[in-house]
Amino acid sequence: MAILELKNVCKSYGTGTEKTDVLSGIDLTIEEGEFVAIVGFSGSGKTTLINLIAGLDTPDRGEVLLHGKSVVEPGPDRGLVFQSYSLMPWLTVKGNVMLAVDSVNGKAPKAKREELALKYIEMVGLGPAIDRHPAELSGGMRQRVAVARALAMSPEILLLDEPLSALDALTRAKLQDEIETIWSSDKKTVVLITNDVDEAILLADRIIPLNPGPNATLGPDFKVDLPRPRERGAMNHNPAFKSLRAEVTKYLMDVGLQSAGNIDSDRVLPNVTPVFPANSKPPKAYREAIKANHPDRYLEFFNLTKVYPTPKGPLTVVDGVNMIMKKGEFISLIGHSGCGKSTVLSMAAGLNEISDGGIVLDGHEVSGASPERAVVFQAPSLFPWLTAKENVAIGVDRVYPHTSESERSDIVEYYLCRVGLSDAINKPAADMSNGMRQRVGIARAFALSPKLLLLDEPFGMLDSLTRWELQEVLMEVWTRTKVTAICVTHDVDEAILLADKVVMMTNGPNAKIGKVMDIDLPRPRSRKALLEHPRYYDLRAELLDFLEEYEHGHQGKSGAPAAAEMSAPEQAVA
Repeated sequence: MAILELKNVCKSYGTGTEKTDVLSGIDLTIEEGEFVAIVGFSGSGKTTLINLIAGLDTPDRGEVLLHGKSVVEPGPDRGLVFQSYSLMPWLTVKGNVMLAVDSVNGKAPKAKREELALKYIEMVGLGPAIDRHPAELSGGMRQRVAVARALAMSPEILLLDEPLSALDALTRAKLQDEIETIWSSDKKTVVLITNDVDEAILLADRIIPLNPGPNATLGPDFKVDLPRPRERGAMNHNPAFKSLRAEVTKYLMDVGLQSAGNIDSDRVLPNVTPVFPANSKPPKAYREAIKANHPDRYLEFFNLTKVYPTPKGPLTVVDGVNMIMKKGEFISLIGHSGCGKSTVLSMAAGLNEISDGGIVLDGHEVSGASPERAVVFQAPSLFPWLTAKENVAIGVDRVYPHTSESERSDIVEYYLCRVGLSDAINKPAADMSNGMRQRVGIARAFALSPKLLLLDEPFGMLDSLTRWELQEVLMEVWTRTKVTAICVTHDVDEAILLADKVVMMTNGPNAKIGKVMDIDLPRPRSRKALLEHPRYYDLRAELLDFLEEYEHGHQGKSGAPAAAEMSAPEQAVA
């Protein structure tokens, strides 16, 4: 029996030349007790769709029906959990949940209302934190409060608007399991808005893509015919899971490419050589200098250690990392939050002082920051008042002082076009989406022609589908430059897609290299080709097994640090 229906729903914002058509002709029927995941790109109108269902907005045309009656305003029959937690900071966990309980059960005795609040707090595993304030909670715990508050309204439909997208991978996985457990026990109707295909497959009965806007429409239904409960590790070996994952991914990538259009590939990169501040010799001499003295030992980390002083004494975050990289090699550095991945990267960039050991790049010890080591951060840190071209030109002007203004301009425009920004070269950063800003950050790094490219979770703030797109962009540009690169990530699929080797870090403190995995997959790579390769899921399983082992503490399940079982040569990436 249908509990929710959307019939020819259309929604626009603005008027005249400022009008933006967001949704067009949305038809959707959801059965009672069904778990539906709507997957789409940033800006496709997912949040607009959930707001229409919640009654926070009304359609321009068409209608939203709940039990056959038009939805015209919010109501307790629809519990909504947003991406941001929206908690009252002066109230405790119990106080925040009591707000919802009181709004629905205001006439019930106080003891009964407190009993209901406790029920939902315990349901999301926050019993021990019942008297804490939001400022004392982690991001994952705050989102649990938001879920408990929504459940406490006893809604007929639970609306989840990307509730986990701001969380790290481990916390996200735990909350996915909790949402599935809650749904299984209550069998409420759930509409989940997400950009994560794996999350949709793990949780939903049905996956419906929302095609990119403007005038976004719904794509075909994908039925998730997999037995519950769906265990994350076991799914990796399930042929039905692999087939569905490939099918949904292919559909989303195809519609995304159609929407994005073609990257301008006609521009040619000028044949000029950068000069870094440390070099004062002319370009010819510099060209000789940049030839790698030891291409098989181009980058070396030896006993790399970072210790921070604390009120309780020294805290060793990174403890004796040894690693050797070849010239032109791409390495992914992966591990749980807090394992020291970004600390290692910041030391390689010269942005963080080394406590012990050292880093040697092409025969010279790393000391201080330099454009020969370009960094792409999670947030691109652009000057908002400058255009894309001006932001990239700042670095290019510094490392190409001997070239003409025309040649420097060609370099800037070449890389901006390679990352798909040929139509936004003169657009101010302030007017760009997060995905566009990160493209500028990638173009800026490559335009420096660095000896070493350092990527610190460069796509971590982006939705999964934009991340896929930019991973392909990164791979395309890297294939042309073959710059030596290290990418910090917590995304298993990203680590495999990008790298020649994946270096796995044990949990901190005293984090070390726990395991090194060769990625013996052909290049150039694409996500679609990867999903079809027979070795891909074996590599994925090996990575997931390592991360699962260290999920339970820095010593793993075995009780002994993995790195302690390895000799120094085995820890090195050779």
